[in-house]
Amino acid sequence: MNPLRWNYRAQFLLGFLVCAALLGYAIWLQLKMGLEPCPLCIFQRIAFAALGLLFLIGALHGPRDRPGRITYGVLAFIAAAVGIGIAGRHVYVQMLPQDMGSSCGPPLSFLSETMGPFEVFRTVLTGTGNCGNIDWTFLGLTMPMWSLVWFSLLGLWALLVSFRRVARRH
Repeated sequence: MNPLRWNYRAQFLLGFLVCAALLGYAIWLQLKMGLEPCPLCIFQRIAFAALGLLFLIGALHGPRDRPGRITYGVLAFIAAAVGIGIAGRHVYVQMLPQDMGSSCGPPLSFLSETMGPFEVFRTVLTGTGNCGNIDWTFLGLTMPMWSLVWFSLLGLWALLVSFRRVARRH
């Protein structure tokens, strides 16, 4: 079964299922394995949720025309690109030596109680908590590194599926 031969709806549904599985695994790690997410992890989860939602809406809508498909592909790619930026920042923070401030600030709950949403976003991305900690690895890559890989793959998948020629049926 070659997913590149599936129809548009099935391909976008696959993107949604991958995002749902990644979020499910992250929540399982938090609840069952005790790995508490840092603020950058939370933002990556939000980006995966947004990307998954766009994949789901695109799958349910299933536009038949090229402009409709391209619109969903570009929107999904933008969500993936935001995720790439957040995950890239997280990887950068993790790679900094501990003495160079490889943290991202106080817990997100404290920030959201004391600041407005834009200040919270700016504070988290400037890196000042525990985002530099590496609590989990798989095949030598940390969780933010895997997030970076998955955001890249899913963004490319959205573009590949959406910019493919629409087969004309006579």
